[in-house]
Amino acid sequence: MLGHRFSKFLPDDKSQDPFERLFGIFMQLLNYTSGDVHEAMNWLNELDREHKLTDDKYTMADFINDLKSKGYIKEDANDGNLSITPKTEQTIRKNALEEVFGKMKKAGQGNHRTRFMGNGDEMTSDHREYRFGDTADQISMTDSIRNAQINHGVSDFHIMEGDLEVHEKEFKTQTSTVLMIDISHSMILYGEDRITPAKKVAMALAELIRTRYPKDTLDVIVFGDEAWQIEVKDLPYLQVGPYHTNTVAGLELGMNILRRRKNPNKQIFMITDGKPSCIKEGANLYKNSFGLDRKIVNKCLNLASACRKLKIPITTFMVAEDEYLREFIREFSEANGGKAFYSSLKGLGEYVLEDFEKNRRKKI
Repeated sequence: MLGHRFSKFLPDDKSQDPFERLFGIFMQLLNYTSGDVHEAMNWLNELDREHKLTDDKYTMADFINDLKSKGYIKEDANDGNLSITPKTEQTIRKNALEEVFGKMKKAGQGNHRTRFMGNGDEMTSDHREYRFGDTADQISMTDSIRNAQINHGVSDFHIMEGDLEVHEKEFKTQTSTVLMIDISHSMILYGEDRITPAKKVAMALAELIRTRYPKDTLDVIVFGDEAWQIEVKDLPYLQVGPYHTNTVAGLELGMNILRRRKNPNKQIFMITDGKPSCIKEGANLYKNSFGLDRKIVNKCLNLASACRKLKIPITTFMVAEDEYLREFIREFSEANGGKAFYSSLKGLGEYVLEDFEKNRRKKI
């Protein structure tokens, strides 16, 4: 008996549809160019010249025409400039979700199960006695009438509060999340692109909440010299600027947003690669890019403590390896009672998923 014989596997590069092959590369390039179609196409043409991505049967012009016909890009009627469409924005978020959270197990839509019983939407098979605050739809009429007959007899039938029996409901948590993204200049310093992985995580988290937890809320904040809120649809276009790092402004804005949310579970995720280096003093900025300025650090620690009092845990994802910066994050996390992860950019998404899922199951 000869058994199995193995030979070298030679993949057929032409087995994949030429549009799909170019489209995957194009989507990645859009992340790096912050949604700039013209620049992404220039990079794609360079790759084509170097690696022969197209041939006479399917050219780059054919690919651009397919992008237009499929609704991924549109051409301005006045100046002829190309731009991505909302369909492309959603595709980028879906791709980021698959890339960052691809190993995540599937679960039900829009709820976060816990081992606790309480107010929720789904009835369970468990019954218990009536308690003040239970809704009428929870009452099991058949069981309640049976209890009344047993307790009071059939001839003098009446139902008292002690006869009522209700269906238990599953407790399901809902969470309001603020995602803070550092867009200071250090996110692209020293030849390292740190903003692109940060954007991918933000887009993946946004798509995760939109599709899996529609009852939750997600607010995205960017912070540099100041902090401001952006829409989820603006994430592909996010760029760094010539900014310092005003962590205080980001935390203050995040706290103001979460104060308005009615969900009892609230949390802040902060992705940063550098130390806080400025704060607002009146109309001016107090800046210090050298070392850790205690005046700025103390402001951050005060806000971390304030978030702790409001039961808002802060999870910090630190992408820098300087020991003195890590020491600051440890001090910051201790003041807040939150968590800190010191990870490479490659593992950033996995850590976000792990801590996000844990927070969702925690009753705060």
